[in-house]
Amino acid sequence: MADQAYTLPIPVADEASQEFFDGAREGKLMLLRCTQCQRYRLPGRELCSDCWSTDTEWAQATGRGKLYTFGIMHQKYHPAFADMTPYNYALVELDEGPRLVTNIVECDDDDLRTDMPVEAVFDAVSDEATLIRFRPSE
Repeated sequence: MADQAYTLPIPVADEASQEFFDGAREGKLMLLRCTQCQRYRLPGRELCSDCWSTDTEWAQATGRGKLYTFGIMHQKYHPAFADMTPYNYALVELDEGPRLVTNIVECDDDDLRTDMPVEAVFDAVSDEATLIRFRPSE
């Protein structure tokens, strides 16, 4: 568990995303993979965007990708974020293809750049939840 009580909103798994969140708690980035064409996707999409198949399996991703785009949030839209503003939010394109909304950690916001290689880190924010964030990699 995290050293301090985590006070930010925590995503809640549903039936379609349970394996994704369970994998994160085990330090694994889990994605759906189409069993017909092998294309990866995030949970919540019933159909493969390439072949339209609904046949999938869960597969562990490499956890590597690149920073596709990012922004720095200066507004305090939710009171829980007041003490951490400004913070970055990012869209990481995984080596497997899907893009994941996340944060970049272990990097000053001024050093963020698109296309920088990143790797997943697993942030256990509570006994029940682990968030997937990314840090720069070589």
